[in-house]
Amino acid sequence: MKIHLYRCIGITLLLFMVADIAAQNATEPLKIDHFFEIKNVRNPQISPDGKWVAYTVSESDLAGNKSETRIWMVPADGGEAIPMTAKGYSAGNPRWSPDGKYLSFTASRNSGQTQVWALNRLGGEAQQITDIKQGVSGYEWSPDGSRLLLMIRDAKPEAEDGKKNHPEPYVIDRLQFKRDYVGYLDRRRVHLYVYTPGDSAAVQITSGDYDNSQPAWSPDGKRIAFVSNRTDNPDGNSNNDIWIVDADNTDKGQNLVQVTTAPGNDRAPAWSPDGRHITYVTVTDTSVIWYATNHLAVIPAEGGTPRVLTESLDRNVSNPRFSPDGRSIWFILEDAGESQLASIRPDGRNLNRVIAGQVSVSNFDMQGQRVVTQQGTSGMPDEIFSWTGRQLRQLTSANAGLMSRVQTGEVKEITFSSKDGTEIGGFLVKPVGYEAGVRYPTILWIHGGPVAQYEHSFNFTAQLYAANGYVVLLINPRGSSGYGQAFSEILFADWGNKDFEDVMAAVDYAIDEGYTDPEKLGVGGWSYGGILTNYVITKSDRFKGAISGASEALYRANYGHDHYQLTWEKELGLPWETPEKWERISPFNDVANIVTPTLWIGGALDWNVPILNSEQMYQAMRRLGRETLLVVYPGEHHGIRQPVFQKDRFERYLDWYGRYVKGEAE
Repeated sequence: MKIHLYRCIGITLLLFMVADIAAQNATEPLKIDHFFEIKNVRNPQISPDGKWVAYTVSESDLAGNKSETRIWMVPADGGEAIPMTAKGYSAGNPRWSPDGKYLSFTASRNSGQTQVWALNRLGGEAQQITDIKQGVSGYEWSPDGSRLLLMIRDAKPEAEDGKKNHPEPYVIDRLQFKRDYVGYLDRRRVHLYVYTPGDSAAVQITSGDYDNSQPAWSPDGKRIAFVSNRTDNPDGNSNNDIWIVDADNTDKGQNLVQVTTAPGNDRAPAWSPDGRHITYVTVTDTSVIWYATNHLAVIPAEGGTPRVLTESLDRNVSNPRFSPDGRSIWFILEDAGESQLASIRPDGRNLNRVIAGQVSVSNFDMQGQRVVTQQGTSGMPDEIFSWTGRQLRQLTSANAGLMSRVQTGEVKEITFSSKDGTEIGGFLVKPVGYEAGVRYPTILWIHGGPVAQYEHSFNFTAQLYAANGYVVLLINPRGSSGYGQAFSEILFADWGNKDFEDVMAAVDYAIDEGYTDPEKLGVGGWSYGGILTNYVITKSDRFKGAISGASEALYRANYGHDHYQLTWEKELGLPWETPEKWERISPFNDVANIVTPTLWIGGALDWNVPILNSEQMYQAMRRLGRETLLVVYPGEHHGIRQPVFQKDRFERYLDWYGRYVKGEAE
């Protein structure tokens, strides 16, 4: 076990060194337009015979202001990659039919709804398999390949008086009534269907006022495990459980087997090869909402007492699945700036960190003795790799050409002590052309979440800053994941306290180590990165420029306006009962302290972190006569998706910090 661990660490370190050497030999400075050359490689899927790996590649088209995703495949032993879908439309969710004859995917072609399509590996055009009026949101092949499991949202009811020429009002009666990117929520739910290709209709096998997700066929093709919150008030809690429905169910899922009964969020079910057990991800501490550790568990398929396998590990897990022989469970393990591929025996023994070191593993698939991964490093965007137990082989090089041309800054992993002595970790990105002994303008760029982490993955924003002469601090303050529940949970109802101390200690570390010019400091981030930025600039006057992206400021104003009502209530209480908790941590109440020129920026339709917050902070700063600017992107939600707006945002980042941190002319 240890031999495998050290071998993998050596391999990933070698990959990191190769990428770093290539960057050093490059001659072209990294620029904003390079962002649109990056190819996002994702979702590896091994063919049943283990000879091919299908995957997706997403690319941006700046001139056309759009993005497109295509399906590719590559030999599992290495070789030339082959495009499987044509340009002109996006395709996703690649899956192999169990006999390996077909490569299926979802696509919306000819301006229609999303359907399942299939390509014959022997050649020819893709054939449409499903014809669902409202489209499908997901699918999986049955083990024998005779049927498809479909996820379908209920259709909108037809207007009794025919099609109306004006929009209908939203009629809302749910406790959780909105969601970013979705809009106002109604009673239309996602249900499971079984479809036999060639039949005229799919057979609905679940029903009720509940959403159903993450379905998985049993190995014998007779049952389907899925995730659903079927409590009396699903909007009022996060109690997802794992359920089983008969694949031949004819009563729309009235007779279900409830597998898990814990009050937390049970999800990501995967069957053992013999169909007797299910592995899944569970939360054992429901009192601390998203700060709780996600554990790996196993339970008999008929229900019973679960075995939590990682309770003493205190690290988040995801994507579990049994090995083909059932002797181990493989999963992604988050740990202190890394995302590792790990395995463990079903009895909880023999934890093996199979692929670890300076690497970020995002996804994987298994077939026989072969494992394929989606992984990257600080110097290399994600690519597809194959692992056979003795050798890690890189299968794709979608970004090799770009990375060989551009210069990137060296990424140094750092640790330091916070104000109270707690050890904090993160990364320091050196500017391109770094010279020891020279102090550089520095940007503290804070991650979102807060329950997330910076890790050994390629960060374009940080590298763009490095290419423009900045030291960049990518810090994992308390509240971050990857360092244990206590490290994350300390932020509960106390935002802007320990996390503020931690990021300020990072700045002091960079100054003490001789990297940073203390008179040229910038701070910023997106989502929780913007929120923590708000605490930084209301508590400190050390920064010359700030960018607060998609942030929150006056928390009670968000109640009923964003989509976090349940977690707000669990963390801070009801705003009319505990207003002091909401106001105590609201940066808006300290807006008069801000002297840092601040750019407020976000999407007009963001219901995750509404633009209302940025508008209020901007309005207050203008009223106070402080230097500020508000930028709102029309039609955009929490993530900015249109390439023209993505470019505009990068340009504004560089302009703002150039003017106020470096002191350059406008």
